[in-house]
Amino acid sequence: MQETILSICLGIGLAASVGFRVFLPLLALSLAGHYDIVPLSENWEWISGTISICILSIATIAEILAYYIPWFDNILDTLAIPLATIAGTAVMVSAITDLSPVVTWALAIIAGGGTAATVKSTMGATRLTSTATTGGVANPLVATVETGTATIMSAASVFIAPLAVVLVVILLFGIRKLFKKLF
Repeated sequence: MQETILSICLGIGLAASVGFRVFLPLLALSLAGHYDIVPLSENWEWISGTISICILSIATIAEILAYYIPWFDNILDTLAIPLATIAGTAVMVSAITDLSPVVTWALAIIAGGGTAATVKSTMGATRLTSTATTGGVANPLVATVETGTATIMSAASVFIAPLAVVLVVILLFGIRKLFKKLF
């Protein structure tokens, strides 16, 4: 039972992290699986392979650098919302190991995909606001904060999964306040 709760915490934390950077949490999960820090579900053990780590490393670096291009970052946000939803669902499915497929997929879609989509949508709105109010000058700062948050959330999810859930709750309250301010 404790392992199941920890795997759900891991999935939710990584899903929130996916809302900031799509590939970074997948890379963290891949490395954690590779070094046997996190048990992966049977169908997702492939993500811990060397080829997966290499591909995810390249994708992570490319994504991080792309967000520092002010006009391109807004285009990326538009594309990344559905990708984040899919990736959030995927990390949740890969992390849950001991539940029935029906419960696993329900949690993955609602908690994983929903959390990732909420965070990514908010960050997209934040970036648009930054672009509109500063002409894109503040966008690299937004990108740095997003990457830092994705890194912290991913590390917390892998090493201290219950803390990651607490951070997600705090993050969602912060998002709610941000939305009230913006809109």
